[in-house]
Amino acid sequence: MNKSDSERIAAVLENIGYKKAQNENEADLLVVNACSVRQSAIDRVYGLAEKLSNFKTKKRGLKTLLTGCLLRADKNKLRQRFDYVLDIKTLSLWPKLLNGQSKRLPANYLDVMPAYQSAFSAFVPISTGCNNFCSYCAVPYAKGREICRPADKIVAEIKNLVKSGYKEIWLLGQNVNSYKDGNTDFSCLLKIVNNIPGDFWIRFTSSHPKDFSDKLIEAMAGCEKVTEYLNLPVQAGDNKVLKSMNRPYTIKHYESIIAKLRKKIPNLTLSTDVIVGFPSETKKQFANTAKLFRKIKFDMAYIAEYSPRPATSASRLKDSVSSAEKKQRRQTLTDILRETALEKNREYLGKKVLVLPEQWQKGFLTGKSREYKTVKLKGPKNLVGNFTPVKIIASLSWGLTGKILK
Repeated sequence: MNKSDSERIAAVLENIGYKKAQNENEADLLVVNACSVRQSAIDRVYGLAEKLSNFKTKKRGLKTLLTGCLLRADKNKLRQRFDYVLDIKTLSLWPKLLNGQSKRLPANYLDVMPAYQSAFSAFVPISTGCNNFCSYCAVPYAKGREICRPADKIVAEIKNLVKSGYKEIWLLGQNVNSYKDGNTDFSCLLKIVNNIPGDFWIRFTSSHPKDFSDKLIEAMAGCEKVTEYLNLPVQAGDNKVLKSMNRPYTIKHYESIIAKLRKKIPNLTLSTDVIVGFPSETKKQFANTAKLFRKIKFDMAYIAEYSPRPATSASRLKDSVSSAEKKQRRQTLTDILRETALEKNREYLGKKVLVLPEQWQKGFLTGKSREYKTVKLKGPKNLVGNFTPVKIIASLSWGLTGKILK
């Protein structure tokens, strides 16, 4: 979401005369777009604020701006460190605040046409904010309640992107599968986007198990442009820990979703998010998470060590798991993941896959397959941004090596 927000910020700044600077030394305005998902990210903002303060003493006239997903307390503390602290939702007012220009911009910042950073892959927000109030998460307090974007505006943006040659569309939201616009839910939206003429892939993130319906599974399986990839955060493999996290589902329910998905989409790549060392998580409870990892056999996982976030209900709990223990638990899951990811990737040996190369360096292309597998292959630079048929010739835990098919 932050990348998408940054593209809209860039569009507004360019519209009032700013150009992208190559580095800090060239800049007249430095914008920090913060993320509140983890405390470590906010800690980096405080560190960056100190650095920028020192930098400003050397460069007269430099202005600094802070925006993004921020708690009110952080905004108040950081207000003295930045020239501007502005809410992303007030983006239409920024021209007037920054240099006195009056620009007619959409009142809803999500309706601002982004300055897309890629010529072939685009982020398209379908909602902002969150209603879930997971006990460890500050997003509902920083971003506010969930607001769904009208389906017609989402579809109009995607149609323009496809006409411009975009090959990959990411539908974004804190919880995409709770999307609702009148009678259009997320499964309906997938079908509508799937019916847009053109050769492109549809991906989406992030999903919540409590809203993952059979109807959505049917839509994923039935829409040929929806790729065989899903990130479905489990966060913990123990029911008591899930309850403490205010995650209203059980491990049995989570496993049933995975079973249905794999039955309907056999070649599904599955990733997850998990937190280790949540307050009072016992060794036995963590062992249940490790057991789940071995059972599900994820292709990828984003493993975070718990850190308290102010304003959340979990911040009132004692952070009882030591830092050393958190690191050990994270390593344990990483070791399991390395084995299961390699096992999954070996299944691709000798297979033909379609790859969308994202970058080229020293004669080699790197990109993602439909199944969101990282693939490296030797090839010309002009294949970046173009669907490329590839045969897989080698596999590692974190990626595949391919050969271009003639």
